[in-house]
Amino acid sequence: MGLFLLGIHAWSFAQEYSLTLNISDQETEEPLNGVTVLITPCNCGGISNASGIFSKRLPKGKYQLRVEYLGYGTQILDVELNKSENFVVAMPVEEEQLSEVVLLAQKQNQNVESPQMGVLELNVRDLIKVPTALGEFDVLKSITLMAGVNSSGDISNGVSIRGGSLDQNLLLYDGAPVFNPTHLFGLFSVFTPDVISGVDIYRANIPAKYGGRIASVLEIKVKNPYTDSFKLEGGIGLISSRLTLTAPIIKDKLMLIAGGRSGFSDILFPLLIPRLKNTKANFIDSTVKLLYLLNANNQITYTNFLSNDFYQLDLISSIENIVAESNQYDFKTRNHSLKWLHTFTNETNLTGRLVHSNYKPQNLFPEIDSDNIIKFTSQIQYSSAQLEYTDSKKEALSYYAGFEMKRYQIRPGSLDPGTGTTINPVQLNKETGFESSAYANLDWKPLPDLTFSTGLRLTQFALIGPFDEAQYDADGLYEGVKSFGNQETVSSYFNPEPRLGLNYKLRENTSVKMSYARIFQYIQNIYNTNTPLPTSRWKVSDRYITPQKNNTYGVGLYQDFPNSNLEFSAESYYRKTENNLTYRPGANFFLAEFIEKEITQAEGKSYGVELSLR
Repeated sequence: MGLFLLGIHAWSFAQEYSLTLNISDQETEEPLNGVTVLITPCNCGGISNASGIFSKRLPKGKYQLRVEYLGYGTQILDVELNKSENFVVAMPVEEEQLSEVVLLAQKQNQNVESPQMGVLELNVRDLIKVPTALGEFDVLKSITLMAGVNSSGDISNGVSIRGGSLDQNLLLYDGAPVFNPTHLFGLFSVFTPDVISGVDIYRANIPAKYGGRIASVLEIKVKNPYTDSFKLEGGIGLISSRLTLTAPIIKDKLMLIAGGRSGFSDILFPLLIPRLKNTKANFIDSTVKLLYLLNANNQITYTNFLSNDFYQLDLISSIENIVAESNQYDFKTRNHSLKWLHTFTNETNLTGRLVHSNYKPQNLFPEIDSDNIIKFTSQIQYSSAQLEYTDSKKEALSYYAGFEMKRYQIRPGSLDPGTGTTINPVQLNKETGFESSAYANLDWKPLPDLTFSTGLRLTQFALIGPFDEAQYDADGLYEGVKSFGNQETVSSYFNPEPRLGLNYKLRENTSVKMSYARIFQYIQNIYNTNTPLPTSRWKVSDRYITPQKNNTYGVGLYQDFPNSNLEFSAESYYRKTENNLTYRPGANFFLAEFIEKEITQAEGKSYGVELSLR
């Protein structure tokens, strides 16, 4: 009995609890990676991970925590640990360094140390330094000033990166893809400005966790609302007005950030250009994010995003047998993203994410002398589930691995005549595709001056019925249609996607890098101009339109100037692409049931050298 009581006493004495810190920039609310945490009297500690989280198990007792990060004021916390605790640490910027690049939420020497090429990690402070359009801070306009990133035209729906087309960029907003990233045909991006914490751009050896687009990944991050106070901010501009709220809902448990923007340009067009008196345009976008700190080791975030656009123009195009007085365009985006982050006590993480995106553009034709409106509608719905494990407890050897499942459902187009009798209704068959991926990435530093990053993504894509497939003879002449039943596989592809990065330090602030990446793309936007209007259509790969393939090679030289807080890079790249989409002369995709005969697939290449001084 005495031994039993002694065992209980020893167990209670040695009992440990989880101490978790959620560390972020006080102003931007962006998680800070690599923050040093020193704990006394145990003389232990560590650094925060990419999600800004530091976690450690400690025996019951009193501790003092010293939280330090270059460019930020040191924070001291006195903690009495008698249960698992979760604390929010907002790091204040040191005022005398506000204008220095060193304030980026990344390691100061990452330009030289990282094996990643073609990556830009931009803090919101960098983005707001860029000249604004009509007083509006804009993410997409800001990144076009970076090397290798170009606007696709004065009126465009996105950016071109290293010669890629618009649909070859994977644009993520808090993890959910956005298929129409601009308002007013490219004048502004759709992302609510005051809720953005930063943007990461990958153009070379894209990390293995990303796939599906062959040119680049643009990941726009929404602030995590670590806050214990109510904050309201906004502004009124010439084109739009905006309002953002940050507030705690349940103290130290549930927090909210909600931002919205609306724009109305109807009265400006006739004042600036009298012949545009019939032109109308308005838009809204909003972002709501909830952060729930479940306990010391688990947090959940939910992000909701919506964007609406409406334009009315004097008639510039119509459909046969429709007598309309104007063109009206109506764009709707609805995105949802749910993320769960579990932090283990040995500096490892498990992340789960559920995503749903819905993009629905419409082309409206109000008939003359009638209340009837004829509608052309298309739609793309995207859903995904992802689970990823990350181990970063060793500085010289870190890795992550995971799997992801995606579902695309495309409705290429439908024509609704309303009450009109001059045309017949048309409904094109939907397309459903499933993309499953398993991936892993390893960062290894075998020598003090040598770092490798190796990754592999294995992807399986399948087009699933119901689906009607055109059949052609050996001469390419149409023979008939083969119908596939529900859940029947129409066509499938399996492809490995290796990624490789190498960094060798020539001296303390100088390094050379090499990289390679192969990526496949199973979904494409079919359009003839730089502006994908609602009459363009999304298309998954099938038997005739095979996946696009890209191999990218890169070599670069990198130099830091710590005394002046500057970093220089010279990157050369070579991209070889296969199965690029090109269109036959006079190709017409509008309400066409089969479009493969209007498309040819070709090889392409692009190469260049990018110089950057930041």
